[in-house]
Amino acid sequence: MANYGFIIDNRKCIGCHACTVACKAEHDVPVGVNRTWVKYIEKGTFPQTSRLFSVMRCNHCDNAPCVDICPVTALYRREDGIVDFDNRRCIGCRACMQACPYDALYIDPETHTAAKCNYCAHRVDRGLEPACVNVCPTHAIVSGDLDDPKSEISMLRSQHQVTVRKPEKGTLPALFYIDGDMVSLNPTATEVSNDSVWGSQTRGVGHYAKFLQDHQSKAAATSHHFPIISSAKSNVKIIDSLEKFLALGDDQTGVLNTQVSAESALKSQQVASEVARRTYDAPQKGVLWGWHVTAYLWTKAIATGAVIVPLLAGLLGVLENSMSVKSIGVVCGIFFLAATGALLAADLDQPKRFIYVLLRPQWKSWLVRGAYIITAYGASLAMWLLLALGGVTNSLLDVVVILLAAATAIYTAFLFAQAKSRDFWQSPLLSVHMLIHAMLAGSAIFLIGLPFVESTDWGYFVRWIVAISIFARLACDASELATSHSTSDAALTVKLVIRGRYARLYWWGVVAMGGIFPLVFVLLTPNWTMPLAGVAILIGIYFSEHIWVQAPQRIPLA
Repeated sequence: MANYGFIIDNRKCIGCHACTVACKAEHDVPVGVNRTWVKYIEKGTFPQTSRLFSVMRCNHCDNAPCVDICPVTALYRREDGIVDFDNRRCIGCRACMQACPYDALYIDPETHTAAKCNYCAHRVDRGLEPACVNVCPTHAIVSGDLDDPKSEISMLRSQHQVTVRKPEKGTLPALFYIDGDMVSLNPTATEVSNDSVWGSQTRGVGHYAKFLQDHQSKAAATSHHFPIISSAKSNVKIIDSLEKFLALGDDQTGVLNTQVSAESALKSQQVASEVARRTYDAPQKGVLWGWHVTAYLWTKAIATGAVIVPLLAGLLGVLENSMSVKSIGVVCGIFFLAATGALLAADLDQPKRFIYVLLRPQWKSWLVRGAYIITAYGASLAMWLLLALGGVTNSLLDVVVILLAAATAIYTAFLFAQAKSRDFWQSPLLSVHMLIHAMLAGSAIFLIGLPFVESTDWGYFVRWIVAISIFARLACDASELATSHSTSDAALTVKLVIRGRYARLYWWGVVAMGGIFPLVFVLLTPNWTMPLAGVAILIGIYFSEHIWVQAPQRIPLA
């Protein structure tokens, strides 16, 4: 069986875009999205300048993360190494787009399903080469069987030093570059900009339209570009320069300082330094998981915490045999769990196919595992409530419900970990972060009703759960944001949170409103003020989820 792959010979590529046009014609790819595209990078200062062309597309990985995360097997790897897709199964969850480190997938604005380069599998099955290979005028794109030592692609691979994109991801890509330049292949080595002679696009389609509009409005307001240094000895300056660009966000007060800092960084490179800038590229996809995902994490935290807190208090003897508080927690859990499911379905581009997750499961995906965990949790809540209405209590069932609630609270951390393109989501603390949010959200719900409860022990219990959870969250955030990270993408995300686009929201919304303010209230003020603390906590949790979801998606992938 063959093992198909690509080699892009950058010595021959002239940046003519014939491959892009041929791909669009072969697959009827809509305007605004691409299965293959050519990225232009210009290096140097006049008169010592050069232009690089890099063909970008699916890497047909041996260990394809998009296949593992797809909940319905819409993406699959064929025996010949081609990663293909079936849009009849796709539910439009965009998980594959988050998993792909190479930004190779997109949502087709006409079918509302995922799509990407599939190696022209229909042509390969008939003994033909992919359309892009056929049309390339300089034979810069070579396809073939990587396992056949007599094939052209195998001989080129053995005779030349080849480069792959992001080998640290462990995806084992089957797309190789001859004479590949990391300034071009590394997406954070140059500024992302659509505001250039060759790279501007007036509008986007589908999920990209609003992102392009916002991006171009910002570009028009600032009208600035700054160089990013690219050399083996200047990785720190690459990160610093890019993080200054990302830190601008909607606040333009730092434009002049950014220009000055970038110019100083450029002048400091006296040896082997080159200026690199991106002059043509495909539109950026922007934030793929937006407010629906933020709201779903928020409702899920309430749905689980509101059940864990009173049931745990009952097991510890704080509530004794009081069923009213427990029942309120379970009813609250059922309501917010239903809201969680509704938000999950609403976020899909094919919401009518949501049931495919349960009926056509791909068990490696944490979307599938999470769907079954949520289903089991919902069933356990319904059983608990039915028994409670009949006057039956069961401590063993309480334990089962608590365990399912905890699993529901944290499973999304494992889903985010499958999104290999986002380094910040790979943190082992993410599951702890979500469990703390669940405890905090559940406690906040009962803080709001605390003035109407007579039990002193219950009041103290809720207050202490809130205080401990706030301290735990601040400690978790400090571990995540104050320590060094092994990748530049994760480091850039941290800088976005603490000093960049999301800094004000984090420090004032999460730390102050959602942390310090309610902590003071629960420790020092009487019961009648607790609703204020509870509302502040819930708002702070929403802000925190918004930042943790969106900030990593601001880092460019291609």
